[in-house]
Amino acid sequence: MSQTEKIKDLYAKCKIGRNHSGSNYFALVRELLALRNEEGAEWQQYIDQVYGLIMDEIICNTDKPVIPVKFGTSGWRGMIGKELCLRSVSFVTAAILDLYFTLEKDQELAPYLGISTLAEAQKRGCVLGFDNRFGGEVLAGAVTEVLIKAGFTVHYAGESTTGVLSAAVLELNAAFSVNLTPSHNPLEYAGFKYNAADAGPAAAELTSRITAKSCEFIDGAGSPLVLLDKPIISPAARDDVQPFNALDTWKQLVRKNIDIHGVHYDELIDSFAKDNDVVVVVDSVHGASRIHIPGLFEGVESERLIQLRDTSDVTFNGIAPEPSSANIVGVMEKLESRSEPLKVGAIIDPDGDRIRFTDGSVEISMNQFGAMAYHFLHEGKGKRGMVAKTVATSNLANRLADVFGEETFEPRVGFKEFKPVIGKALVYFEESDGISIIGHTPEKDAYIGLMLALDMVMSRRQNLGEYLAEIEEEYGAYYPDRDGLPVSVQGDELKETLQKLEKYGVGATVNVGGTEQCIAEVIDIDGRKMIFEDGSWLMIRPSGTEPKVRFYVESRTESGTAALVEAARNMLDEIGLI
Repeated sequence: MSQTEKIKDLYAKCKIGRNHSGSNYFALVRELLALRNEEGAEWQQYIDQVYGLIMDEIICNTDKPVIPVKFGTSGWRGMIGKELCLRSVSFVTAAILDLYFTLEKDQELAPYLGISTLAEAQKRGCVLGFDNRFGGEVLAGAVTEVLIKAGFTVHYAGESTTGVLSAAVLELNAAFSVNLTPSHNPLEYAGFKYNAADAGPAAAELTSRITAKSCEFIDGAGSPLVLLDKPIISPAARDDVQPFNALDTWKQLVRKNIDIHGVHYDELIDSFAKDNDVVVVVDSVHGASRIHIPGLFEGVESERLIQLRDTSDVTFNGIAPEPSSANIVGVMEKLESRSEPLKVGAIIDPDGDRIRFTDGSVEISMNQFGAMAYHFLHEGKGKRGMVAKTVATSNLANRLADVFGEETFEPRVGFKEFKPVIGKALVYFEESDGISIIGHTPEKDAYIGLMLALDMVMSRRQNLGEYLAEIEEEYGAYYPDRDGLPVSVQGDELKETLQKLEKYGVGATVNVGGTEQCIAEVIDIDGRKMIFEDGSWLMIRPSGTEPKVRFYVESRTESGTAALVEAARNMLDEIGLI
């Protein structure tokens, strides 16, 4: 079959026609990526053509989003073009600004916004950025248009990461930030993150109002702030925005708070530049961190700093661009080939709010690294304070806190849930590879995690796997895992189905690997976490960002983890979700 015939068949298969609404562009992109990988670069021209159609949909789509706007644990995510387009993004921006206009009549939202008046919000303005997703700059242009029309200052960062934009809110004293990113979601997704003046994920009191007002505007009420009959201008081409170097503001924040967290950033980078025993490998998976890593290691002219997947690719070559065991293999292979005795490897997701580590031999997820960071700050740097971790995260950190005589704060999943202990907990982290520390942003940030890992290795003169083994030897080993399954039901129907798990209460037994395990404790603040008498546990909850059910497990033996995963799957099968 000729190339032309293949293209014709693929267009028909993916229902590509004159009507955007019926065309499955990203199914076609995936088909073309497979052909590019199998047959060569000549297929790239067709991928580019499809993205031209997607750009037209972003600009011209006047339909309602296929799935209505909803802000979850970390903003709003949806399909590029079908859900996030100029029209919908403009109305969501207007819905956010409505929060500040409401202050003129009602101060109820002021504590959540961190702003007292509309005039204050307009002057302090918005920090605006986006990750490497297709159409990010165009969508940022729509956000800018609404902000400027409403009299808000726009601090424009361009392509950047979530943690860096959070630092910018603090350093620029901005009223809020908008980051156009779906984080680690696959190539067809775009997203919209909104952080208020505290620079952390917005409280539910705000996101619920944003969701309602966005739907009201989109469904026909409209907004005087949104004019869709004029061309959208790139923020970089405007003279009424304030561009700034976002990474510089991140550095300022870290330097300012050295006495609080003990991370001596400049000394660390200078030491790395001179230390021939250390190699660092960072895989950006084509995301926004690729443009920051050289600046983060400013002044380091060394082949011991290695970047992988550091080119711009909005397709991510078809993979889910998340820090995962499958995706970190390249980092491990690169480190294995190096002769340096000290090795730091990391993989970072597209918007730089998640990070996973390796030393070339051992993979270290945030379940372990968060506990290591707590141990390092508490015991290594002499800091005192509690640890904060989400309920789905390994109990290794709980064990450390118990021994240290400190508290553990353990909320539901979502970084916004750490708000009560910001400034109190030394470390706050979640199992999905997000972390931050005291004196830093209230938003997860891969870069502070990377600096901590480098600090651990260089100050202790041992690799991360060796440090973890030392901790496990002293405090006991924990073996966590997680997975997720797509489901056909969502919303209230999914919640009702998951309620069938309530029969697994305290005293009930579950078959785990052929052994009946008795449930000793149940935590139901976020889904259902069932803790067994031997200290192992499994947890099931609906995803806040995708049509999936997620399950998390932890065994006290290496061989027991797979049995817990199987038990969780059996529970989901039993209630009809598999």
